[in-house]
Amino acid sequence: MTTGDEPAFLELVQRIEPGSTLRQARHLTGGVSAQITALEVDLPGEQAVKLIVRRHGAVDRAANPRVARDEFRLLEIVRTHGIVAPKPVFLDESCDLFAEPLLVIEFVEGDTASAPLDPVQYVSRVAAELARIHSVQDSPLLSFLPRQGRGFGTRPDVLDEAMQEGRIRDALESAWPLRQTNQDVLLHGDYWPGNLLWNDDGLAAVIDWEDARVGDPLSDLGNTRMEILFVDGVETMEAFTAHYHSLTDIDLVNLPYWDLAAALRPCGRLAGWELEPDVEARMRERHSWFAERALAALTR
Repeated sequence: MTTGDEPAFLELVQRIEPGSTLRQARHLTGGVSAQITALEVDLPGEQAVKLIVRRHGAVDRAANPRVARDEFRLLEIVRTHGIVAPKPVFLDESCDLFAEPLLVIEFVEGDTASAPLDPVQYVSRVAAELARIHSVQDSPLLSFLPRQGRGFGTRPDVLDEAMQEGRIRDALESAWPLRQTNQDVLLHGDYWPGNLLWNDDGLAAVIDWEDARVGDPLSDLGNTRMEILFVDGVETMEAFTAHYHSLTDIDLVNLPYWDLAAALRPCGRLAGWELEPDVEARMRERHSWFAERALAALTR
């Protein structure tokens, strides 16, 4: 444990379950939006359990001071709909253990690298889970979630023309606001291969729900399409899209616009992601193809 953390984690496990014993606390690397710590805990009269402590970063807390509470509540909701998500275990908003609120969830055995080798099995499971998420329609139950934004941020003074940012923004700004043809649903907000945990039984969990909101399902679909393209290529992306569409009744007429909205996300940022040169080059090539195809679809 990092120096100074031991007393806080010892107290935390007592708040979770009095009489518990902390075996180990290990900070995990790779978290971007939250600081992640894995705990091994002996609960009274039970075998050791593994838990994950999530402490959201300053950006997420500034955007939503209740982000830990909202994620806890959302995980409860999605699990009642049969969505594979970690079980929420404990919420502490006192800020007397750490400087920020924290959320404790169950540890899920699995990793992002264990996806099925069979591409048909892979895309069908990924598509089915996204369709299940989107089956949760807008209702008072989701009123605590933010609504999907209707804009694309301020146009920067310097556009990332290497990624066609100007053309993408022009196309989006000229068409917005779109006439929405789909009912608002629950959006994961960042549904991509890096947020899917797999084990021998298949898809084990969809993680990182802090970007969830309510809006057009095409928003998630466009982003997932682009991310699958980056990782697995055109054929897998198209198979995923076809399978998702076969499971839903959503209207795809506005999908080119949402593809462009997804394509806007890495503009001006990709160079800062510290990717290996060959990986960045491949992503740029595939991004160019993705954006060009969406732009061409708007002119038909």
